[in-house]
Amino acid sequence: GATLAIHLSVHVLEKVVADLTPHYGPDCPVAVVWRATWPDERIVRATLATLQTAIGAEMERTALILVGPALAAEGFEESRLYAGDYDRRFRPVGTDPRFPDAT
Repeated sequence: GATLAIHLSVHVLEKVVADLTPHYGPDCPVAVVWRATWPDERIVRATLATLQTAIGAEMERTALILVGPALAAEGFEESRLYAGDYDRRFRPVGTDPRFPDAT
């Protein structure tokens, strides 16, 4: 049930799906990120059962395959770690910081 990050394996996608389906089930969420952070980045979300038909022919070795139930999580806020109003030990914010002695 762990979330897997599989690098450099999109060219053997059929084997990846076959190996993982018995352990994760055909409805397990998958995301394939092709050329992450590049201007032509592409993300395909599917399940193990639908992944092979959801992937286009142009996805090649520079893709990252993410597999796991956590990819289907909903109803939570994005990380606040870098938010300007987030109180940090070495950068306290507001009139009542969590770490008043850090300044």
